[in-house]
Amino acid sequence: MTLIKSISGIRGTIGGVTGENLTPVDVVRFTAAYAEWLKQRNRGKRYRVTVGRDARISGEMVNSLVVGTLMGCGIDVLNLGLATTPTVEMAVIHEKTDGGIILTASHNPRQWNALKLLNEKGEFLTDSDGRKVLEMAENENFSFTDADNLGTVVDEYAFVDEHINRIINLKYIDKNAIAKANLKVAIDCVNSVGGIALPRLLKALGVNNLIELYTDPTGDFPHNPEPLPEHLTEISKLIKEQGADVGFVVDPDVDRLAIINEDGTMFGEEYTLVACADYVLSQNPGNTVSNLSSTAALRDITYKYDKEYFASAVGEVNVVAKMKEVNAVIGGEGNGGVILPELHYGRDALVGIALFLSHLAKSGKKCSELRRQYPSYSISKNRIELKPGLNPDGVLEQLKVRFSSEKVNTIDGLRIDFADGWVHMRKSNTEPIIRVYAEAKTDEKANALAQLIINEVLR
Repeated sequence: MTLIKSISGIRGTIGGVTGENLTPVDVVRFTAAYAEWLKQRNRGKRYRVTVGRDARISGEMVNSLVVGTLMGCGIDVLNLGLATTPTVEMAVIHEKTDGGIILTASHNPRQWNALKLLNEKGEFLTDSDGRKVLEMAENENFSFTDADNLGTVVDEYAFVDEHINRIINLKYIDKNAIAKANLKVAIDCVNSVGGIALPRLLKALGVNNLIELYTDPTGDFPHNPEPLPEHLTEISKLIKEQGADVGFVVDPDVDRLAIINEDGTMFGEEYTLVACADYVLSQNPGNTVSNLSSTAALRDITYKYDKEYFASAVGEVNVVAKMKEVNAVIGGEGNGGVILPELHYGRDALVGIALFLSHLAKSGKKCSELRRQYPSYSISKNRIELKPGLNPDGVLEQLKVRFSSEKVNTIDGLRIDFADGWVHMRKSNTEPIIRVYAEAKTDEKANALAQLIINEVLR
């Protein structure tokens, strides 16, 4: 059981001891600190905050605490109820609220929940703003209002339809091509809010042949909710048995998208963004961004259109900042997160599905054939357990010196680009470990690059 505090919010397992787990007291304290941060930005203003949650079993309890606390701080609430993370982000923008709180532990198991904090742009808090909220929560630097100035609450449970409407009206989305292709689509929504959003989206896109798996938003996750290949065997089998053209799997809050080919094989979560970017760039050539731990295939696709690729530090807030800096037309992360600025600056599996289906339908290819047209890379993910007393910052500095003849990037840990691949190393903020990601053209080479670094650290 644990409680993790970060600049983007607070996350932990439900129940137990205050300060060690995510208890009602911790939820109230952190929500009140966020409310105080809002009020200090513009004293005297009446604030309004959007709140939405995924379907996990603790969601209703946490939602009641958050909404009640905001009201107790004199802040009005737009309560979306069950809503995807990108839907909450969209609502902040289009309803012009002053911020948002998303109640979701993303891909974590059912005993977890979290509060993720948004600013008035529907984006995660910056490092400096997040630290202010953490400090206020730690010092209990907040206050509550009197009975005459309590906040109000308005329930708005249908904003997902507005979200979908804005997606299908994007210039990139070709509903006619999708309908004409008559695709059979399978989905696995892990019994969370994707079960509300995906069937509506697919119907709006003209998909009439839908195979639904776990679309009842009960929060009773039928398998590990992280959309990794080892957790997706059931839908893979179903796709082959029922002759589906493509499968889509989302995590509980629907900001990550995994795609499955018609033969039951994985399209590859690293390639969700690559395929969507290829399609967008074919119509609107421009710069792209992903984080330092994402596949080089996005770089290769961007170069195909004579545009520039940029890498950011890991984390959605860092990807968004770099996208704005370089005016990227699309970006995201290699975990299946697609960010399309023309819709909003947030990872959005719904827009990823719409872009991919338009791409697939217009290509006239099978899903597996589409995947084979992209540069093939292999990523090796490893971790180094550090000996007691060993400073991870010192380790990374030594590696920087050791490989100074190679191309080195230090904006987030240490990334070394070799002639035949790259290695990215980041220290953990919660464990005495260094994460080591390596990519190359083959599994063998990626593993060899990772082992090269591991051997240097452990020798």
